[in-house]
Amino acid sequence: MSLSLIRTVLLTAFSFCLAARSLSTSVYLQAQAKSKKTLAKSGVKNVVLVDGVRTPFLLSGTTYADLMPHDLARAALQGLLKRTGLPKDAVDYIVYGTVIQEVKTSNVAREAALGAGFSDKTPAHTVTMACISSNQAMTTAVGLIAAGQCDAVVAGGVEFMSDVPIRHSRKMRKTMLSLNKAKTLGARLSLLGSIRLAHLSPELPAVAEFSTAETMGHSADRLAAAFGVSRLEQDEFALRSHKLAKKAQDSELLSDVISFKVPGRDIVSKDNGIRPATMEQMAKLKPAFIKPHGTVTAANSSFLTDGASAVLIMSEEKALAMGYKPKAYLRDFVYVSQDPKDQLLLGPTYATPKVLEKSGLTLNDIDVFEFHEAFAGQIMANLKAMESDWFGQTYMGRKTKVGAPPMEKFNTWGGSLSLGHPFAATGCRLVTTVAHRLQKEGGQYGLVAACAAGGQGHAMVIEAYPQ
Repeated sequence: MSLSLIRTVLLTAFSFCLAARSLSTSVYLQAQAKSKKTLAKSGVKNVVLVDGVRTPFLLSGTTYADLMPHDLARAALQGLLKRTGLPKDAVDYIVYGTVIQEVKTSNVAREAALGAGFSDKTPAHTVTMACISSNQAMTTAVGLIAAGQCDAVVAGGVEFMSDVPIRHSRKMRKTMLSLNKAKTLGARLSLLGSIRLAHLSPELPAVAEFSTAETMGHSADRLAAAFGVSRLEQDEFALRSHKLAKKAQDSELLSDVISFKVPGRDIVSKDNGIRPATMEQMAKLKPAFIKPHGTVTAANSSFLTDGASAVLIMSEEKALAMGYKPKAYLRDFVYVSQDPKDQLLLGPTYATPKVLEKSGLTLNDIDVFEFHEAFAGQIMANLKAMESDWFGQTYMGRKTKVGAPPMEKFNTWGGSLSLGHPFAATGCRLVTTVAHRLQKEGGQYGLVAACAAGGQGHAMVIEAYPQ
């Protein structure tokens, strides 16, 4: 046998061995990947998140100031259509969340959908559940699909704090309604003569609990005090949020943000509330709610924000039939509620163990956590409550503590403190971020949790779609 022939035989054998080894390794890795259980349930439709977008979240009173809520919602819907290439007539239903409603467009879902060019034959309705309004919109979509009513639903949320409804006083409204019904000039003059200067005082909207008359910031301050959360801890967490958001923005990880040409203004393509400061600068701010000894300040609270979000949710079967590669499965979810005075913002603590038990998972199974950051004090109080055996036993009927998420998995692309918090739009941002982080980090399970006014809360488990 010639030397060249021997060399060829040896090279062929070596290549075969490498290929066999590579195939063996590949099969082994696939087996490893498949060894982690899926949350698919027999006889239950798989519901998937195909994609999600949002307008840039902007500080209220800035570039969006002259718009209306349905303008932002329309922009988000159009951005979703463009991102997904979705035929408008393929959508069976549209659900949108909002908290402070514009009177002229009370069903903002319908007005935004028509403005975005969806068929007038596509039903749309609006839900409200405070800061978890778009969470409610998404789970409504999941329910419609699971029930076999729909195959493709668009869900979202919008909040516009630059222009909120301001009402006349109750006495003035009553007089004006009576004036509208008066049939004689004398009756009208009599009513006009009854108007007093005090009647002209407007009723301004307040982010306060109707049942307790307490602002959410006040509740956050008391909650922080109850759990021994210091001002320093709150400022450190807020700074962490801004730094991580800035890093994510600079690294182009916030891919759900779409560019939006504001009529008569510039094109906006980035959130504008991300502002990493220094601990020294933050320490100079005075308490915002409980003065002079409170610990909640403008720097460690989420700010008033304008913005909208939208997600496309489908049955897996329909998504694949239309050629889509989903981002994630939307799995188990729960809603909770508790005392709106002393436990107003503890929704994540109550919801997290319930949704984990429902899905048969433990805290250690979760690769990505995204919790809504209303206030740094609220987040830190929840984390301390979750780590407290006493709280778990006394208030939750548990034998031991819930356990807090590890910080290396927690809100690593920033959160509401830095990205902004348009009340009804945040839920979709949280879910879309979990899906993107799972893809980026190679995890399988993510968990979203949020508190809301009224002492309510939400949690959902998201499972990565196989890549």
